[in-house]
Parts: sequence; structure tokens; C-alpha cells
Amino acid sequence: MEFLKFNELEKKINGLIADHALLKKRNLELEGLLQNKSMELEEVNKKIGGLREERDAIRTKVDSLLDLLREIKTP
Repeated sequence: MEFLKFNELEKKINGLIADHALLKKRNLELEGLLQNKSMELEEVNKKIGGLREERDAIRTKVDSLLDLLREIKTP
């Protein structure tokens, strides 16, 4: 009877060890995915920064063209 308790305990411990290994593997997978997403986010933020700079340059050019148009006197 005592050996049955030890066998049951051994099964539970082996189950926990297997669960731990599985969770550790999944954790590594998720860390890899997180790192990839972080790199993608960084790239997107750089692209957004470039687009904002381009937008500001276009806005400045349009403003200067509008100023030139305002200076034109109509008869």
C-alpha cells in the first residue's frame, strides 16, 4: 500500500516535470514572437517618423506656395 502512494507521487512529479518542460518551451516561443513583434514595431515607428517628416516638408512647401499666391495682386 505504501508503494502505491510512492508510485502515485512519482507519477504526479513526472507530470509536473513534463508540464514544466512544455511551459518552458512555449515560453521560449512566445519570447521569440515578442522579439519579432518588437522589431516590427520599431520598423513601423521609423516609417511613421519618415512619413511625418515628409508630411511636414509638404506642408511647408504648400504654405510657401499659398503665400506666393497671396502676394499676387488681382486687377
